[in-house]
Amino acid sequence: MSSGGELQHSKLEEALEVKSLRRIVSAYLNYSDAADEDVRRYERSYKKLPPAHKALLSHFPLKCQRLRRCISVNSYFILNMLQAFEPPLDMSQDTDICEHEHLEDVCADHIPCEVRDFCSCQSASTSGRTCFLEADQASCGIGSNLICNLQKERTVSEEVQVQNFCGSANGNLSLNSDYSGQSEKAGCDDVKVVSNDMEVNLVYDSDRTVSLSAHDWLDPSLQLKVPLVDVDKVRCIIRNIVRDWAPEGQRERDQCYKPILEELDRLFPDRCKDRPPSCLVPGAGLGRLALDISCIDFISQGNEFSYYMMICSSFILNHTQTAGEWTIYPWIHSNCNSLSDNDQLRPVSFPDIHPASAGITEGFSMCGGDFVEVYSDPSQDGAWDAVVTCFFLDTAHNIVEYIEIISRILKEGGVWINLGPLLYHFADMYGPQDEMSIELSLEDVKRVAFHYGFLLEKEKTIETTYTANLRSMMQNRYSAAFWTMTKRQVKS
Repeated sequence: MSSGGELQHSKLEEALEVKSLRRIVSAYLNYSDAADEDVRRYERSYKKLPPAHKALLSHFPLKCQRLRRCISVNSYFILNMLQAFEPPLDMSQDTDICEHEHLEDVCADHIPCEVRDFCSCQSASTSGRTCFLEADQASCGIGSNLICNLQKERTVSEEVQVQNFCGSANGNLSLNSDYSGQSEKAGCDDVKVVSNDMEVNLVYDSDRTVSLSAHDWLDPSLQLKVPLVDVDKVRCIIRNIVRDWAPEGQRERDQCYKPILEELDRLFPDRCKDRPPSCLVPGAGLGRLALDISCIDFISQGNEFSYYMMICSSFILNHTQTAGEWTIYPWIHSNCNSLSDNDQLRPVSFPDIHPASAGITEGFSMCGGDFVEVYSDPSQDGAWDAVVTCFFLDTAHNIVEYIEIISRILKEGGVWINLGPLLYHFADMYGPQDEMSIELSLEDVKRVAFHYGFLLEKEKTIETTYTANLRSMMQNRYSAAFWTMTKRQVKS
């Protein structure tokens, strides 16, 4: 490619990244309008009732007022979260280059356009099937980066952006960002990610509330119209906050995270703070499991692919001032299966702990990027003492590839702890892209693991839910597979 063509390609990549990030930010910003439209729809239905039926439901207008107050509280949290987010690119730049006719082939040839950025959440469907939300199909190359690489020496699919939440000497968590093509080797001595000095700080006014003076990139003129499926991802994030960071989510954390933490504690009884073992948590979501592992003397790194998740986890991990600082209303978006209006409209406070005061082990980090792309790098081979996968394996297009990489990045004698179902995310995704989806039985999954050198040490089934509303009349339950496997040591 000529220098002119490379420059053109670089500008296209950056424009596509900006457009993709705008779409995600716009989904958050459109949350309030979309939720209010739902309330207006409820009101329109109510108005169609005959007078006698309206009289029986005279409290309904008041409920709609309460719903709007709840939406405002949720929106306040979202705006504070976005205010703390510092985009790595000029969000006001012209993205019309994406539409330029003679650059279409560049996008098609060099930048992967995949349905990969999704958020899993419990569906209200009668089938009981979990709903997995599709990605921004209009964006190319959003998948592998939280932040676009400004050096542009690689295609977007080759780049790995890293967010680093490092425990500092004063116990605070700081966010750094980098555009490096790989993480540093995550060995027992030095589990960290390459970072620069771009700090993200909140701006406070005199009474310690977050100042909402608008960033340029939050200008309404830069917002995009996004499909409702994008806003559904925001609602999903709100429910995931409950699972990871609210007292109400403790039951699910006890079901899913506690067995993993107990198993790590059993398998590494003599770990020391001077040389703590390293543990990778792919599909880390909002970061609670990775943080909890760090708090039991492991150098823990969470890996997450979703921008939606990473923006929110960054805010909770880095900018929370106290436990119980924020309040949301996570269950207001569905009127189905509610025992009472008060149950549906109940507040949830979070976080249940102050992350920076939780006792993390130095080296705790969150790495943003696609698991396959990040950890296929040769620097990761034999880097980890343990890999923990919780509700992660079935997010794969090719689960065999996941298992192969997990085996490769573990040290000999390293431990793989898994908990989750096999509800393959791409199993029922029909469309012109014809998404690859390899869907194996549990028996076949274990057989593949044995092929890649794993020995089964422990196995059982754990009954659990995922982002469930404890006071709902419908609870989707999983009989999740839980196992501990060790990577066979090669005899010398």
